[in-house]
Amino acid sequence: MKSLPTIFLAVLLILLAATTAFSQDKKNEDKPETISMLFPAYVFQFPGGDLPDRFGTSSAVGPGFMVKSSSNWLFGVDANFIFGNKLNEDSLLNNLLTSDGYIINEAGEYADIGLFERGFYSSAKIGKVIPIFGSNKNSGLMILFGGGYLQHKIRIEVKDNNAAQLRGDYKKGYDRLTDGFQVNEFVGYMHVGETRMANFFIGIEFVQAWTENRRSMNFDLMRRDDSKRLDMLTGIKVGWIFPLRKSMPKDFYYY
Repeated sequence: MKSLPTIFLAVLLILLAATTAFSQDKKNEDKPETISMLFPAYVFQFPGGDLPDRFGTSSAVGPGFMVKSSSNWLFGVDANFIFGNKLNEDSLLNNLLTSDGYIINEAGEYADIGLFERGFYSSAKIGKVIPIFGSNKNSGLMILFGGGYLQHKIRIEVKDNNAAQLRGDYKKGYDRLTDGFQVNEFVGYMHVGETRMANFFIGIEFVQAWTENRRSMNFDLMRRDDSKRLDMLTGIKVGWIFPLRKSMPKDFYYY
């Protein structure tokens, strides 16, 4: 599999080429604007720290809002909803399995069970846009720092909800609900042109979270997990920006 930096650089080059072909920017004397921006974002993530013991790769999607000042400072908030289907903690339900490796439901049949990663993290952010690559004054190198809250757990889905041993409070004894304070960093490229189209950012996001298990008992271990965790995520993040301008510039220069 290609390395994370290689994938990032390839995607960045494609987007920069598209920007050159389709952008409609002012002359070099344009000045940075104060712009409010809404954006949806997607990130593909690799786990680090203590997280790989529980989960594999994941994705996250979510909305955000930023304001870029006339001096190119960024202030914003966002929320990212994590989802994945790669679990590495494969002994989770061992104490419920029959000798042939199945869980019996209320009808005396094999229960159809799915295990998934679910979670979210939300942040307040501050950063800066530094014009580079000959871009317009509202675009360039994008650097962000943020902090907030992160939560993750194992989602246990039982078809028809017909396994009493994985219902209600019993299910909570296996879901590993974990949360805590997180900080994050982002470095990449942001393009905001003179139209409402083709505005985006792309880069690498790093998340570090200091978390703890919030359940009073893990039933499979028959004890409470009170260990301190460092959960980390590294991912390629892409966002599509919708600038909230009162009016668009009257003069356009094509190239």
